[in-house]
Amino acid sequence: MCKAMEDMRNEAALRNSKEIALRMIKDGTLSLEKIAEFSGLALEVIKELAQQKTA
Repeated sequence: MCKAMEDMRNEAALRNSKEIALRMIKDGTLSLEKIAEFSGLALEVIKELAQQKTA
């Protein structure tokens, strides 16, 4: 049960980080590298989010 709760918490944290990163991408002020640094997400993930935004 604890493992399931931890997985759910991790998924929620990842989803939240992606949502915040997407807002930063839409703002356009920061580079993708800075967004990756500040969000704690991999640069590859940030690039994927940026491509989704433009698609």
